[in-house]
Amino acid sequence: MRYFFIVLICTLCIRISLDAQTLLNSYHITEHELSKVSASNPASNSISDILTIGDTVWLGTSRGVSLSTDRGDTWTNFYGTAEFGTESISAIAFDNNTKTIWAATAHSFEKDGQSLPEGSGLRFSTDFGQTWKLVSQPLDNDADTVELYGSNSLRALPVTVAVQNLIYDIAFTKNTIWVATFAGGLRKARIDSLILNQNQKWQRVILPPDYLNSIKPTDTLNFCLQPVAGSFCNEDNYNHRVFSVISINDSTLYVGTADGINKSTDYGVSWKKFNRTNQDFPISGNFVVALGYNDYDKTLWASTWKADGATEFYGVSSSTDGGDTWQTFLDDEKAHNFGFKFDNVIAPTDNGAFRTRNKGLTWILPNTITDEQSKLTLSTNIFYAAASQGNDVWLGSGDGLAKINEIPGTVWEGKWKVFFASIPLESKDESYVFPNPFSPKVNEGLKFKYSTDGIAADVTIRIYDFSMNYVRTLIQNAPRNISTDIERVTWDGKDDAGNIVSNGVYFYRIEIGNKDPLYGKIIVMQ
Repeated sequence: MRYFFIVLICTLCIRISLDAQTLLNSYHITEHELSKVSASNPASNSISDILTIGDTVWLGTSRGVSLSTDRGDTWTNFYGTAEFGTESISAIAFDNNTKTIWAATAHSFEKDGQSLPEGSGLRFSTDFGQTWKLVSQPLDNDADTVELYGSNSLRALPVTVAVQNLIYDIAFTKNTIWVATFAGGLRKARIDSLILNQNQKWQRVILPPDYLNSIKPTDTLNFCLQPVAGSFCNEDNYNHRVFSVISINDSTLYVGTADGINKSTDYGVSWKKFNRTNQDFPISGNFVVALGYNDYDKTLWASTWKADGATEFYGVSSSTDGGDTWQTFLDDEKAHNFGFKFDNVIAPTDNGAFRTRNKGLTWILPNTITDEQSKLTLSTNIFYAAASQGNDVWLGSGDGLAKINEIPGTVWEGKWKVFFASIPLESKDESYVFPNPFSPKVNEGLKFKYSTDGIAADVTIRIYDFSMNYVRTLIQNAPRNISTDIERVTWDGKDDAGNIVSNGVYFYRIEIGNKDPLYGKIIVMQ
């Protein structure tokens, strides 16, 4: 899923994944079992990015890339493979010119008791995922301390390590790939050179410092190219902290930073900056965590979060004139991304997937997202990604994936399908829960997978603490008739009194008719 604040989200997702691995290994569950994911679902429930191309759907997840070539009926998961290992995806994009799919990867790095994000480069495929090649994370040499810009020689901090240096967004112009990173700023490289030589050098792209609203090569300039103040130089340039990038055509790019939106109409040479303080009709906030462009009606959209300015606020900003003026919507909402369906705009936020069909005048949230066939409900309100595919609309969250096949001409009306990543049951007497470890503050609900062996039976599920003291009854004598399925009732981490339980090991007991009860462990981690 591509910006500064996602560091916290991605780091949390990655950290939970790593902690889960450690804890599950202590219970003798192997990596092979962890990666053994049903082909009817993606490999992860944490979906940060969705990309649709014809009938093909690409997902960027906390467990690699997932691909469906039949609109979600079946999935191929690139996780635990030689190319992806156990990496999370921080950005995914498709270059229409070379028909190449690109995925940026990252993981957590433990240092001095802290969990820090670390970029691990890009994977690309020229044959729609049949084979992949690795491109190393863009890094500088120690001697890369000067950048030439026109007649100016600008001091530039060499970024020589991948910690706090990961790719949040990817864009393309003709034969050029552009990547947005925090520590490394905006970078570009020739695609043909990368495909032929994965160690090809990336070029730093010069953006205005905080105190300038524009730059061009004919200017006389004297500033330091670095995102934070340090021993190299004292400048602290928020505009060099880059989190999002999109291209409109082969010459026009927009780049979102911690100091606003930068626009270039000459292939990234000259730049003009739009932020909260330098326009009469400005964006809502200077932290630009996501950008989107709707080709259908030529509108530019930005997720503009509050930074340090007294007048700034969280919201969505939109421009119909290339950034000269902006309208703001969804005040105080933290949008993470954008999806488009014709003239409709979908903004995934912390409070739902908002959608407008009238350029932001009104916004509509979906009703309950329940799979008509499985009866499973995606109960989260936090969404990170959205995309459309004909009459289908996809939503990605940290707790699962959903697709609605909409009735033509309607908004959020149609049949939902919910996808949850889960390991197939080995036998009718097996059960498990996921995600595990489980965080009530992060995950929307703990799900249970078990089987009634295709026979109608009453099912009871209870939770106990480590000392086998009763905690809660989730369902009691509920009629079920499933061969192998996911329980539609989930645990929210609360006891019977409505209090969130403390960290630790818990147990569940599933009673299925007259069969012997099934037991299992739950690890709760706040």
